[in-house]
Amino acid sequence: MRVVFMGTPDFSVPTLKALAEGGHEILGVFTQPDRPAGRGKKLKPSPVKVAAGELSLPVFQPERIKSAEWIELLHELAPESIIVVAYGQILPKAVLELPKGGCINVHASLLPAYRGAAPIHWAVMQGEPYTGVTTMLMNEGLDTGDMLLKQELVIPAEATTGEIHDQLAEIGAKLLLETLAELEKGSLKPIPQTGDSNYAPLLKREHEGLDWSREAAVLHNQIRGLNPWPGAFASFRGENLKIWRSKPFQPVPGSDPWEGAARSEVQAEPGQIVQVLGDALLVQTGKGILGVLEVQPAGKRTMKARDFFNGRHGQIGEKFQ
Repeated sequence: MRVVFMGTPDFSVPTLKALAEGGHEILGVFTQPDRPAGRGKKLKPSPVKVAAGELSLPVFQPERIKSAEWIELLHELAPESIIVVAYGQILPKAVLELPKGGCINVHASLLPAYRGAAPIHWAVMQGEPYTGVTTMLMNEGLDTGDMLLKQELVIPAEATTGEIHDQLAEIGAKLLLETLAELEKGSLKPIPQTGDSNYAPLLKREHEGLDWSREAAVLHNQIRGLNPWPGAFASFRGENLKIWRSKPFQPVPGSDPWEGAARSEVQAEPGQIVQVLGDALLVQTGKGILGVLEVQPAGKRTMKARDFFNGRHGQIGEKFQ
């Protein structure tokens, strides 16, 4: 099939490569313009631009895909379908209606759940037991188009957003090839989205701070949901640090080695360190104990929470803020 591909981040790359390996004719790759990155603020190409270069594919980087010159170029390319995977720009009606096979989006959730820009982060942060990928025909709404194919993925209790991201990226690539195969055979049956929906907005600084008055399980989901980017943060003695790994503690009287921490819970305040056990700092929350396992002080490497605490001669009873 003659296709145009639109995508930008790492999540998009497996689908682009799958299209090339699957024998589809990729007429052009549209991705976001190079952006400043790092301390030197040098222009950095998107992962999709890098992959397209390795595949010797023509690359286009419009600031605004809705500009008349780019719509004219798409008409000249005359794709049978446009494949969109986390492109980062809203397609105008003139683009959505251009290809006979439609604009097909690979979305990292089981629609209609988690429409929006950060579906993987929010599924993990909300403690969902599973998520998945949906291919859909795009319309002018935000991830509201008719669904084509779906595939589920279980989210293990300790899994991070990064781990789920990588699995969904591979699932999305395979699902897109299946979608195109059925489209060519004429066997696709678009299904309108019905039922409850929710929104997965872009993450802001306000989503990253840990509120120790919340439940341990909720904080744990927040920490793993923000790993590897942008990271949950707290402060200790006024020093900001990222918290990358944790484990909620459910005491089993008489058998669990963390039982001592549970006994101290009555006296402790949220955020207070009640015990050091192995590599973990056991921290009182609004409900339950959270084991903090890995932290990263600003400008430093990631380390075991115990090593951070010992390196600052920390004392039991001190608090995270």
